Amino acid sequence: MRKPTRCRRPLSPDKVLYPLVFHPLFKERVWGGRELEALFGKKLPPGKPIGESWEISDRPNDESVIANGKFAGETLHQLMEKYRHEILGDARPAAGNRFPILCKILDAREKLSLQVHPPTHKAAELKGEPKTEMWYIADAAPGAELYVGLKRGMKRSEFEKRIADGSVAGCFHRVAVHAGDTMFLPSGRVHAIGAGLVIFEIQQNSDTTYRVFDWNRVGLDGKLRELHVPQSLASIDFEDFEPTLVQTKFSGDEHHKSRSLVRYDLFHVDYAELKNAARSQLKPNKLQIIAVVRGKIEIQSGADTVNLKAGQFCLIPAELKETEMTAKSDATILSVKAN
Repeated sequence: MRKPTRCRRPLSPDKVLYPLVFHPLFKERVWGGRELEALFGKKLPPGKPIGESWEISDRPNDESVIANGKFAGETLHQLMEKYRHEILGDARPAAGNRFPILCKILDAREKLSLQVHPPTHKAAELKGEPKTEMWYIADAAPGAELYVGLKRGMKRSEFEKRIADGSVAGCFHRVAVHAGDTMFLPSGRVHAIGAGLVIFEIQQNSDTTYRVFDWNRVGLDGKLRELHVPQSLASIDFEDFEPTLVQTKFSGDEHHKSRSLVRYDLFHVDYAELKNAARSQLKPNKLQIIAVVRGKIEIQSGADTVNLKAGQFCLIPAELKETEMTAKSDATILSVKAN
């Protein structure tokens, strides 16, 4: 017997959706600070160390709320339930019919924990979710660095010994970074963000993190933060040595030049620099996210217009056939396409 299908609201001849912007979800973190307010003018909760601003999220209990247009006040998940195809097009949803990408801005005033996310072939066994992500460095203090992958030749046996004696940080490959750098982090790659960094993070819709070591730090509750050593050891790729920053070449002209940052199964990320008044037609019928790193842009689709400044994100639903982006100043953006 066939299961009954849920009727969906009939579509008008015109598009149903439009470029969507959302209210950010701010996350207090022991390692956070106030740089999101200083750099991007975000209205942070007073007196709290804010480490993360979830800009586009469809996590249970952390669903982004639409801030513009006729769907203002609804959550991204509510829209996914009604208009999944119009939003995603040929992109794949995450488990539970959820939006597949999670976008954040991170403010690390202190080092984060040494950690890993489970790979796909281990996640279910560990009762977690796989998580692949990328980091774009928006701002970096002098001497800032990332911990990514293992030092060449590091063995699992040595790694385990160093966890036990508290010196495991010495097993990690460290990379000096500056504003404009990018690092790709497939699940299974051990990593940590160093102090003094503001990062745009584009990731798989997942929130599973296993901590290897947390610098003997207490959390916001005053207690030592939980570690997940067995799960971490099961997840780490012990053949992943000394990964490098993304190095790709620009194409385009003096008005609009771009380069590829990430080509991954679930998402592609490109970087672009636009001169004031430069215009670009976005790819039609493809789910996209535009994140403004610097400057101001305008996105227009038919009669719908969205103005964005640095630190803001916009979701372009797949059903939109004609969408134009115009730089309202010299601007830097990230463009994310979901697959």
